[in-house]
Amino acid sequence: MPEAPYQLSISRYIAASPETVWQVMTQRLQEWWCPKPWRVQIDAIEWRPGGAFNTTMLGPDGERFSGKGVLLEVTPGERFVFTDALDSQWNPQQAFMVGCFEIQSEGEGTRYTASSRHWCREDMEKHQSMGFTEGWTAVAEQLAAMAESTT
Repeated sequence: MPEAPYQLSISRYIAASPETVWQVMTQRLQEWWCPKPWRVQIDAIEWRPGGAFNTTMLGPDGERFSGKGVLLEVTPGERFVFTDALDSQWNPQQAFMVGCFEIQSEGEGTRYTASSRHWCREDMEKHQSMGFTEGWTAVAEQLAAMAESTT
């Protein structure tokens, strides 16, 4: 996806095939989605465009952040995109971002890129101050470790 005006992004090389990375991304999401010691509870995920993407992030001190959203795109082996602007019944809700997780073949491995697009500069800056770079980089490291140990 081309870079958008209010986008934050991280990228990482993973020494595993795109097939392996995709499998871990979609089938083991609960294990890599949150930076440790946080974890995620999968409330509902339907891996298809228009499918539910509902999760609850659980913090080490009892924090709980529930998010209901919808998958906008699922292109197996390449990309999934979700937003919290709608629920899976197409009901509008208070929006914060569109998340995009892409992979592509690179040499003997895979280039993983994760980005979040926001409706305004303020939301983008809020996401950055919440620890976007550190958190999403940690998540990429967790995903890479899982995929690389699978090969």
